[in-house]
Amino acid sequence: MTSLTQDNAKTTPFGETSDMSNTPGTPTIAVIGAGIAGLSAALAVANGDPDSGLPGQDVTLITKTDLVESNTYHAQGGIAAAIFPDDDPKLHAQDTLAAGAGLCEPKAVDILTREGAEQVRRLIAAGVRFDKHPDGTLLRGLEAAHSRSRVVHAGGDATGKIVELDVSAIVRNTPHIHIIEHAFVVDLVTESVDAHSPAASEAQAAGVTRVIRGIRLFDTTTGELRTLAADRVILATGGAGRLYPYTTNPQVATGDGLAAAWRAGAQVADLEFYQFHPTALGVGEHFLISEAVRGEGAILLNERGERYMTAIDPRAELAPRDVVARENFRQMMAQGGRPVLLDATAIGRKMGLDQAGLAAFLAHRFPTIDAYTRSMGFDWSREPIPVTPAAHYWMGGIRTDLWARTSIRGLYAAGECARTGVQGANRLASNSLLEGLAYGRRAGLAALRDSEDTVWNPQPLLGSAANAQTREITEPQTLAMPSPDTQAEPSAKPTDVRDTIEQTMWHGVGVLRDADGLRHAHSRLTGLVERTQAQAQAALSKVAKTAKKPKTDATATATDDTTAATTTPATATASAPAPGDIADTVTALENRNLAAIGLIAATAALARTESRGAHARTDFPDTDSVQVCSRPFIRG
Repeated sequence: MTSLTQDNAKTTPFGETSDMSNTPGTPTIAVIGAGIAGLSAALAVANGDPDSGLPGQDVTLITKTDLVESNTYHAQGGIAAAIFPDDDPKLHAQDTLAAGAGLCEPKAVDILTREGAEQVRRLIAAGVRFDKHPDGTLLRGLEAAHSRSRVVHAGGDATGKIVELDVSAIVRNTPHIHIIEHAFVVDLVTESVDAHSPAASEAQAAGVTRVIRGIRLFDTTTGELRTLAADRVILATGGAGRLYPYTTNPQVATGDGLAAAWRAGAQVADLEFYQFHPTALGVGEHFLISEAVRGEGAILLNERGERYMTAIDPRAELAPRDVVARENFRQMMAQGGRPVLLDATAIGRKMGLDQAGLAAFLAHRFPTIDAYTRSMGFDWSREPIPVTPAAHYWMGGIRTDLWARTSIRGLYAAGECARTGVQGANRLASNSLLEGLAYGRRAGLAALRDSEDTVWNPQPLLGSAANAQTREITEPQTLAMPSPDTQAEPSAKPTDVRDTIEQTMWHGVGVLRDADGLRHAHSRLTGLVERTQAQAQAALSKVAKTAKKPKTDATATATDDTTAATTTPATATASAPAPGDIADTVTALENRNLAAIGLIAATAALARTESRGAHARTDFPDTDSVQVCSRPFIRG
């Protein structure tokens, strides 16, 4: 990695072609998403792997909004890494496997903990501003379900922000990385695998029928549709926390890459496993109260002031997130839906601090949380604060092999949008940024190394605790999406539709589930898929009338439900679309993505007739040894 200076920033205006200097015949590579996974992938492509003699090349990094806006930017707790003398990647792997409730892929977890630790060391060497003791040694924290204190952090509780800012500065200063901001991925452009190619039989055997050719992008400043040609596309678009009304995720987290990959025909898996963080502030924007607060000694109380987690799990407040989130939810239901309480004054009692000393400690260790809670009228050094579970992280996503390849040749996925096998049924705290680092780099290197005929080599979908009986339910299940209903009120407000999606998911596919709620959600989501597709069509048509008129190039195939043609800019112009129309179009496209992903999640949750990790069914409260496997889905 290079230095952190920004004196060589390169942002390419949308629609302009960058001056590429690749050797003729080298693949054109694009990365979509600029969180830690996307940044790591772009750096891997640009820098190559000097240790193995793999040279870097040009890469285009595409972001939905500004470069730094991502889930990474909003992450608080830190990065788990076995880099201390009393720790080992094997111990970290054991903790990860235990939290994953039997569904982790051991080989993927081994890569995560070994290579992830090395990537954290590289960040430290590059100058990323992790918190340190006065003597220069790294500070570290303990979080739920970890057997060692191994979580490094920055800015107290602003780890993601500082890592995002520092690494994006490295990206801006790295030659060969060309940045396009404010470009929304509408769909992927693919074509059928050549049946007469030498590798056709290998592709068929691996279930690969499509090959990537480019990306359809919506310019959120001009309202234009453009197509970017690419031989390799790395999706690092994050999760879909905006499926739920109570979420710690930013506005951009709408599953755009996951939905685009699904529409293109990629396999997805584990979408029934959505992790709800136990402690988001119970008022306002449901601001995340980091796991690290409980790691320092904060405890949970009901409204009667009773501590309850000690009776639920021997680890109490430091039990895995799914355990704590469900019990918080049950306690809330028992008290009429009102939030439970997080008591940080217990930290003071644990550390022997008076109130003033505790206030100083909280302001120093958790400056962001401290400032926000005080802005909402709470003094958490004196009294407990209200908290509630909130949607936080998706364990499932686009199914990949150990090198981030998907079931579409030339398409890769890393970070939260990917299902690598490392998270299982429940992610271990602070493993998310680590996964982005490790597998983002792998995705970039694979995109460089792979030949035109390389296809994925996925691990079997049997979890770490699986038995022979599970093999019969691991074949990809076909799920057909409803066709757009042209009568589905395309003029309805996209914001109203978003609210319907969120409420449907929260009540039917939320913290606690049962068959009746899931079936109701499935039915409503089926109709919402139809409606959102119609709205997306109407919104794109509306902005197209006032944006640059496109000319159709029928030689390329867009894998979406709105149009089968790619567009290139023409000279004829009209008045620019109104900002409100562009914003409505973005919301409509996001709704199309959320509704489709929500329907898949509801379908997967109905099929999993057990409780495991982040998937909890009140009608099937026990785990089932036969279902110790991941269930893949593919579009019909």
